[in-house]
Amino acid sequence: MFTRNESFQTFVEKYPIITLICFFQLILWILFSLPFPIFTLYFGLLSGYNGGIDAGEWWRLLTPVFLHASFSHLLFNSLALILFAPPLERMLKGLKFTTFYFTTGILANVATYIIEPPFYIHVGASGAIYGLFGLYVFIAMKRPYYMDKQSKQLILTIIGIGLIMTFLSPNTNVVAHLAGLMAGFLLGPLFLKAHNN
Repeated sequence: MFTRNESFQTFVEKYPIITLICFFQLILWILFSLPFPIFTLYFGLLSGYNGGIDAGEWWRLLTPVFLHASFSHLLFNSLALILFAPPLERMLKGLKFTTFYFTTGILANVATYIIEPPFYIHVGASGAIYGLFGLYVFIAMKRPYYMDKQSKQLILTIIGIGLIMTFLSPNTNVVAHLAGLMAGFLLGPLFLKAHNN
């Protein structure tokens, strides 16, 4: 289920939404890495700055999902998408997958805004990725026929390790990880219907 053996072209054809998200993230990272003040300004305007949200800059609840603080940050999140998101894009299909991904990302950022102090600043797709993990937890508990036993054990182990690392890694938006996970689980019934027996 999580083994990726497609060619690049096949992956793009089968998982266009994941491809577009990864491509857009990469382009933004390249642009904002250029040594020009205008790009630094735009990065600041799009980051998840709670003080800015207080001032009515509501786009900051979405735009941080596309931004990353470093290449390693971008690489880690993109690899997580490439490895773990394809089965969900296949299950949910394009529009529903896109809606789910960005809804959980926004909800994770809303939780960050509510819980963290006004000076808190964050970027990254982790909230949305943990939303996908939350959906996997929902599948494992409520829709087990969508996933074989080996895949279930693997993904739950990875999620467990991810949660441990959430609390051990510095500069991690713990609130976004936990809120994304919870949002993904709670939204599961709305996006993934039960089989009719």
